[in-house]
Amino acid sequence: MKTVFMILLAVVSVVLTLSVMFQQGESNGLSAVSGGSDSLFGGKKKSTGYDEKLSKLTVITAVVFLIVNLVLVVIM
Repeated sequence: MKTVFMILLAVVSVVLTLSVMFQQGESNGLSAVSGGSDSLFGGKKKSTGYDEKLSKLTVITAVVFLIVNLVLVVIM
């Protein structure tokens, strides 16, 4: 049973890493702080369908990652 959860954790870790890496940045670094592009907290939402799907995938895999880690802690 422990082996199944460890394999699941490895797969979820790879999917989580890839989903974070493929997302576009929300701001332009420090230029957002000085007012270079948009304001710091009131920036425009630039979500397309692809970005929304990646964002949802990131949240789902993060939750699964945490649950699998907790289960592994309890098992060990």
